[in-house]
Amino acid sequence: MKKLILISALSLSVTALAIYSSSCTSQREIAAQKSGAELWGQNCIRCHNIPSPAAYSDVEWETIGLHMKERANMTKEQIDKVVMFLQTVN
Repeated sequence: MKKLILISALSLSVTALAIYSSSCTSQREIAAQKSGAELWGQNCIRCHNIPSPAAYSDVEWETIGLHMKERANMTKEQIDKVVMFLQTVN
């Protein structure tokens, strides 16, 4: 009986881990498809007042992007999209 409970618990744990892993991958894929403007709106504006893109130069936006990558928990690709968007509308 104990073996059956142990096997059931292990099976449930493996299934839960598989479901969680696949949902994380899907979230990453969805985030990768977003534009720089969408990422900026969802990740930057929630903590900051909306600065005018013209408030900073292209080089300054790159520096800000490097600094905020860790704080905003964004990938390099996402930060690059945001910086490119801000430089384009700058």
